Amino acid sequence: MRGYVLKRLAQAVGVLWAAYTVSFLVLDYLPGDPVTAMAGAGMDSGQVDPRQIAALRHEYGFDKPVLTQYAEYLGRAVRGDFGNSVATGRPVASTLADALPQTLQLTASALLFAVVLGGGLAVTATYTTRRWLRQLLLSLPPLGVSVPTFWVGLLLVEAFSFRLRWFPAFGNDGLKGLVLPALTLAVPTGALIAQVLAKSLLTALDQPYVETARAKGAGRWRVHLRHALRNASLPALTVAGLLVGQLIAGSVVVETVFSRDGLGRVTAAAVTAQDIPVVQGVVAFGALIFVTTNLVVDLVYPLLDPRIVVASERRARIA
Repeated sequence: MRGYVLKRLAQAVGVLWAAYTVSFLVLDYLPGDPVTAMAGAGMDSGQVDPRQIAALRHEYGFDKPVLTQYAEYLGRAVRGDFGNSVATGRPVASTLADALPQTLQLTASALLFAVVLGGGLAVTATYTTRRWLRQLLLSLPPLGVSVPTFWVGLLLVEAFSFRLRWFPAFGNDGLKGLVLPALTLAVPTGALIAQVLAKSLLTALDQPYVETARAKGAGRWRVHLRHALRNASLPALTVAGLLVGQLIAGSVVVETVFSRDGLGRVTAAAVTAQDIPVVQGVVAFGALIFVTTNLVVDLVYPLLDPRIVVASERRARIA
């Protein structure tokens, strides 16, 4: 078990380093100069003072070789220091710390809705004995995955804000203001979870151990939830962990549609202003959340199926 945990921790650190390195290289090779854009904001190109640009480029370290910049940025990032925003001058860590709670609330609520809705749909569809109802329920996940997120958000706003007036349409208005954005993000995520879990459940229900449980007199509901669902949940758990990254990326669209303050709006503003330190900070925070979630998922696997640890140790001995 110790080797399994250490291996997963090493993989998590490797993913974080790779995400930061790739984001640095991509941003470095993008066209445009953030320092020139900042110095020339609101002015014609001929009015920009070259000495001011040179001073700003030196202040932010953009006049150094690329490898030197990378080494300095990486060293500071390890200590949690992502420098200052080129657009606002504020520390990137403070900017992200102000926006992160709203985005974490949104993504956590969306993941909760997705697991409840997707899991409930998959269990209901595989439990019912009515063929037409099963086919109807199993046809919903592909529909949920295919519809655009912004379209779902606009429909929810039209129905529950403008017509029924149950929830606010825009802003960060407490828990009521969180419901519609979280549901918007949860629809495609829950649809994927339902699709994967339903297929796994149908496969598990045909396995010999399920027949054995039935032969021993276990009730239908007990066989479905205790025996089949436990083994069938591993693929869905993997998908849920991977979808955390998609939820964080989707928050950019949802926070824009619902005019919510959060990491998504900070990202959109930073990309528009070519604010490289903020974009790198967002990528690092997003990768950290993604890696942490998947690390937790990996550590939960052995609790559901101890054979995973045995198989991992066997592969390590062979290698």
